[in-house]
Amino acid sequence: MEDVVVEPVNLAAHVDAALAVQAVAFGLSEDEVAVRRHIVLRHLLCPGALAYGATTPSGRLVGFVYGMPNDRAHWWSTVVQPYLVREGNDSWLDDSFVITELHVHPDFQGRGIGRRLITTITDAAEEPRSILSAIDVENTARLLYRSLGYEDLALRVHFPSAAKPYAVMGAPLPLRGRY
Repeated sequence: MEDVVVEPVNLAAHVDAALAVQAVAFGLSEDEVAVRRHIVLRHLLCPGALAYGATTPSGRLVGFVYGMPNDRAHWWSTVVQPYLVREGNDSWLDDSFVITELHVHPDFQGRGIGRRLITTITDAAEEPRSILSAIDVENTARLLYRSLGYEDLALRVHFPSAAKPYAVMGAPLPLRGRY
């Protein structure tokens, strides 16, 4: 088993490698990857955006996470806000660090890399809490988030381009159960 190092990464310079990981982990088509490439590059220009990568000793990127301080004017916030309002959790859109993407290549899942990525990025965030969206099914990702203190803020959230509903989750920082 190769040792994997989690450290800051210039995600703009490694966007294609990161999206290759996401494509395998999330089952994206080439067209979806092309659209996401532009989105990732735009997100990385936001003030306070952070990115971390998980790399093998040979330099292979096998996981990544990026996020930014939430901005109510961003598309994601405008989509999730009505759902959060419905649940009385609208205030989570303020003073929160959004985990925008977190993916680990399937060959490297189950080794604690996702946990290391999310705890490392949230430890670097200045905000007092974190929010994210995840597919609204009980899977290993949701179990990981729950183990770190994330709780459901809104369920059955529908994004215009997504076939499956999502859950919005939030946790105070620092995350619990970090290691």
